[in-house]
Amino acid sequence: MSHGGAVRWVTHRLNGAFIVGGSYLGSRYAPLPVSWPVAHGGAFLVSRFMASVRDALVDNLRAVFPHETDAQLRRRAFRTCHTYTDDWMDFMRSLSWSREKVLDRFSYERADRLTDALALGKGAILVTGHYGNWEAGSVLMKALGVPLTVVAMPEPDPTVNWLRHRVRQEVGADTIEVRQSLDTPLQIRRRLNEGRTVAMLIDRHVGRDRVPVTMFGRQTHFLSAPVMLAQLTGAPLVPMFLVREGRGRFRATPHDPITVDRSGNREQVAQRAAQHIATLLEAQIQARPECWYQFYRYWDMTPTTDVSAPDVSPGGDAQASAATSGGAPVTVVRGEHGYGRSSDGVTAQGAGVVGAEEDPAGQLPADPRKREAPR
Repeated sequence: MSHGGAVRWVTHRLNGAFIVGGSYLGSRYAPLPVSWPVAHGGAFLVSRFMASVRDALVDNLRAVFPHETDAQLRRRAFRTCHTYTDDWMDFMRSLSWSREKVLDRFSYERADRLTDALALGKGAILVTGHYGNWEAGSVLMKALGVPLTVVAMPEPDPTVNWLRHRVRQEVGADTIEVRQSLDTPLQIRRRLNEGRTVAMLIDRHVGRDRVPVTMFGRQTHFLSAPVMLAQLTGAPLVPMFLVREGRGRFRATPHDPITVDRSGNREQVAQRAAQHIATLLEAQIQARPECWYQFYRYWDMTPTTDVSAPDVSPGGDAQASAATSGGAPVTVVRGEHGYGRSSDGVTAQGAGVVGAEEDPAGQLPADPRKREAPR
């Protein structure tokens, strides 16, 4: 079902300085007996009185639970708002934890997957979706001593943007704001050459920088830039998801690295790699649907991004844009833990991509501001 018109992913009145600043101060400094009831009261008000948010959640979750009634889906929408609040509160409080407390409170499964990716010496592109507590991953990376760069959309409100940067600086993560400089892709490449981990959200696209994928039997679009950057730099993609498991506890799960070769058809590589990540995300959502934070109608849209508006996510939207062209076959690579191959290049064992012709000039894609986003 198409709802017509274009969606602006990041326009939302919940992202003003009063709401974001107040929740930042309250969650970090107010006593728990005060901050939690206030936060949950806010979640109730949003789910009860902000019809656009509630209806979007209901429409999105209908794909996951097609046989449930509207009343059942509304209850799920309320739980999503409640869980989102819990994620924000615990993330804010985790910023002041000691390294020992972080390592005790975070369950980090299959740490070797990210370690193997970084051992290749080309950095790593950490990809995830608007699911769970992705920004809390920066707290874990600091405790593990993994240098982190977050690729993010800037906030239009200077106070909110300052808060976003301050939070990331507290955990030692630097920020690259997309569409602010002609050399943004080169900045990302430099971070990867330094052996850093670059984090990007992949499940919302920016303008024409998109690749079609299917989740829950419906088509949507992912950002193609992470795959294109992997093709052009040789840095592996590492899908990773982080969820809250009770008050003050988290579980982080990296998946097998996706290694991208530099020969072949880029469009095919981008689609297959993105579809593999979409399938991983779909399984996560199926297991914990209340952790899926898409507060806009997500299906069958041709969304556009208002680069002057903020994201509704706890840490802001981590998206970068890069030009796409070409296309290639896909092969699964599992690092030191084995290899797999299938006719379409994707196996159930883990993700890996071979494709994308090497850029003869050794340059990353041109600045995306030179392309007009579809309206």
